[in-house]
Amino acid sequence: MADAESTEESTEYFTLLCDDPSHEVVLIDCGPRETDVMLAVRKVTGLSLWHSRALARRAPVTIVEGLSAYRAQSAVSVLQEAGARAEWRQEPEPGERAARSR
Repeated sequence: MADAESTEESTEYFTLLCDDPSHEVVLIDCGPRETDVMLAVRKVTGLSLWHSRALARRAPVTIVEGLSAYRAQSAVSVLQEAGARAEWRQEPEPGERAARSR
């Protein structure tokens, strides 16, 4: 008679690593050309002009998430050409974001 433990199948779990983790685009500052930056935010996000203006005026703010490195770099280029200060960063893994203090 076989032992119950020897007949059980073992289960292994693996964490999959993506070759290109997602990135986010952060608008740091609009600079002096707010209208140009609003249009650039609209181009990058696809939001309405009104929402793009509201987003641009809240800088520093994350405006796009979940992009590949190439698309994030392209979005930053569009914003910088409009006169904004912007950067792209790798998004933190779930649970890595610091808890906000009150």
